[in-house]
Order: sequence, then C-alpha cells, then structure tokens
Amino acid sequence: MKFFKHFVIAIVLAVTTSCTLDKTDFEAEINRDVTEYFEFKEVTSFNSDNYKISIEALNGTFYKGYNEIRLTITNTQTNEALNNSEVTFLPILTDSDNNKISCPHRYHLVYNSEEQFYSGYVVFTSISNPMENWDLYISFTGSNQTHTFSQLVTVQNQTNMNLNMTSFTGNDGEQYFIALVAPQKPKVAENELVAGIYKYNQPTEPAGTFPDPSQFSYAEVENYTLLLDPRMPEPSMGNHSSPNNVDLTQQADGLYYGVVNYTMTGNWTLNFMMLNQNGVLIKGTEVPTDFTPGIEGAKSELHINILF
Repeated sequence: MKFFKHFVIAIVLAVTTSCTLDKTDFEAEINRDVTEYFEFKEVTSFNSDNYKISIEALNGTFYKGYNEIRLTITNTQTNEALNNSEVTFLPILTDSDNNKISCPHRYHLVYNSEEQFYSGYVVFTSISNPMENWDLYISFTGSNQTHTFSQLVTVQNQTNMNLNMTSFTGNDGEQYFIALVAPQKPKVAENELVAGIYKYNQPTEPAGTFPDPSQFSYAEVENYTLLLDPRMPEPSMGNHSSPNNVDLTQQADGLYYGVVNYTMTGNWTLNFMMLNQNGVLIKGTEVPTDFTPGIEGAKSELHINILF
C-alpha cells in the first residue's frame, strides 16, 4: 500500500512538472503568435460601372475559416453610398483542373442601416495558392439596373489555432462544416465558445448560367446540438478534461454558443458529438474517461484541435 501511494505521488509530480514546463513554452508561443483582432479594415476595393465597392474584414485579411465581412458601395459620380440595395455575395474557388466549388457563406447580405454597410460572412475552406484561386462574385441593384462583377482575392492560412475549422461527411451523407468563431485568445477560465455549423445544399436542378447560385448553396444548420468534451491529449496530460463545460446550441444570430473551461494553457482537443434537431447522432464518438498518463489521448472522430 505504501509503495502504491508513493507511485501515485510520483505520477502526479511528473504530470505537474510536465504541465509547468509545457505551460511556459505555450505562453511564449501565445505572446508571439496569437493576436486578437477587433478592428475591421479594408481587404480589397475596386470600381465597376461608376460604383466603388469596398470589402472589410478583421485585420484587413481573409483567413481560412470564419470571416465576418462588411461591404460598402459608393456611387463615384455623386459620392453617395448605395443604401438598402439587394446585394448578393458568392465566393468561388477554381482549382488547377478548372473545377469550381464554393464554401459556406451568406449569399444575401444584410444591410446595417445604423452603420451603413452590408454584412455577411464567408468560411473559406482552403488558402490561395498558385494552383487555386478564390473569386468573389457580387451583384447589386443601382440606378434601376443590376450590376454584376467578380474580384480575385487572397485567402491566407489561419495561424490562430483557436479559430480552426473542420469539414466532414455526416452519417446522413451530407457535407458539413464547423468553424470556430470565438474566443480568439482564450483564458485559463470558463470561456464562451462560439462556432458556426453549415451544410452544403446538394443541387436539385441542372446548372444554369455561371455562376448559378443554386449550384453553390450552403445553409446554416438549424437547431442541432454540439456535445462538447474538451481534453488535453498530450501523453503528459493523461487526456484529462475539465468541469463546467456547456454544450453548444444555436442562438438568434445563427451561431452556436457554449462554454469551454480551460484549466491550463496548452494543447487542447475539442471533442464533439453532433446531434440533429431530433437528437440523432450525425457525427462523433464518445471519448473514454480513462486517465492515461504517458499515452496520447483518444479523440472523437469529430474534433478540432486548439492551442493557447
């Protein structure tokens, strides 16, 4: 019995020491790489048919993953903003074989009358490279006619792992996407966890004139539940979890909100099980509760890794 007690104490000390060392390394990485962005800046602007179109995003950059966007349209002849028009927004990726696909996005932008911009979002699923290009196809009505144009944009890799995303095929055969929205820089505390969940709408009709939005349609998944089990999967951490976590459910803005409790800095895995509105499992597996020091922890088949 005495030997067993000393053995347990030795394990605890080893884990505690490892946590301390890892924590120091992770804090150094946070200070170098993780920056919170709150300011919207212009990503791109261009002129077409006597109108100037400006698109803003956080930090003035499009990243792989979730991007909130703000778009303004100005008549270059009168210098007046085009207010409350019907504006559509369609991102399309062209690959090396000239295949064209899209990604989750808000097709009909919403006008913010107080701040006078059109709001939306886009969840870029890959970065730009010499073989793949993202174009934004935008249309609006001004001077009693419809204006349509496209603009090439650059999508960069998201260096903040707290804003990672994943895509997968559900048990129902549908293609889904989960993108983390917040927090950008978590704390050792209970953090509000925000994510977008989207589904690709399979076309039901043959394609019309390009770009036909019916071929590139995505929807915000409604009334699902994202069961959350955060773990530290590093061998030194034993795949331990934390208390007081809250599963993610959808709120009025269409995003999903929950609570994740990070008890220390380091590598964490957000293990998920996604249930549809009827409680049917769409994707994910339950993670064993065993404490496994010295062994890399098991992960759900549906998970996102983060680091802070």
